Parts: sequence; C-alpha cells; structure tokens
Amino acid sequence: QVQLVESGGGLVQPGGSLRLSCTASGIIFSNGHVVWYRQAPGKQRESVATVTSGGTTSYADSVKGRFTISRDNRKNTVYLQMNSLNAEDTAVYSCNAYSMLYNYWGQGTQVTVSS
Repeated sequence: QVQLVESGGGLVQPGGSLRLSCTASGIIFSNGHVVWYRQAPGKQRESVATVTSGGTTSYADSVKGRFTISRDNRKNTVYLQMNSLNAEDTAVYSCNAYSMLYNYWGQGTQVTVSS
C-alpha cells in the first residue's frame, strides 16, 4: 500500500521557519517528481515547489528565496524548508509524487503563521 505522509506543520510567528517533510512508503521517490502544493481558505490550490527525479528544483514566485525543496532518496523523503514566513503562507500544505507509473497525494499538514 502506497502512503505519502506529511509532517512538520504547525503554528509559527511571522518571520519564523518550519521544515515540512513528505515521506513515502510503497514507492521509490527517486523515480518520480515531487511537488509541494498549498491551499489557503477560499483560495485555489497552488504549486509551491517542485523537485524532479533528476534533482532540478523550481519555485512559485511568491516563495522564491524563502523556501527550499530538497530530497533525501535514502530516506524516501522530500523536505520543504520554509523561512521568513508571513501570514500569506498560511495554508494546508500537501505533497504530490508522480511519475509515468504513479500519482499519489499526501493528506496535508496545516501551516499557520500568526502572532
């Protein structure tokens, strides 16, 4: 059974940092791409950061310079390091792993930026 499990969300003050993790079981992460998405209340889901199977990364303009996506293939885990957080980053963050052979989503983790 394939599972993607996100962790690391929580409440953080503006200017703070969080590191989200997306750990997969049942698939080999390194064979596919992984995307972090977020959805804020009343807004459409948006892609935040992507890491390809080859390790190439890309970011939404709104998070460039503040967020870093990375992968540890030995741990079958992808991370999203989020720095300089602000209220507009408040959302449910989900990871999506896909390849030619699979497409899976995690359940999401809540990130709330508030003083």
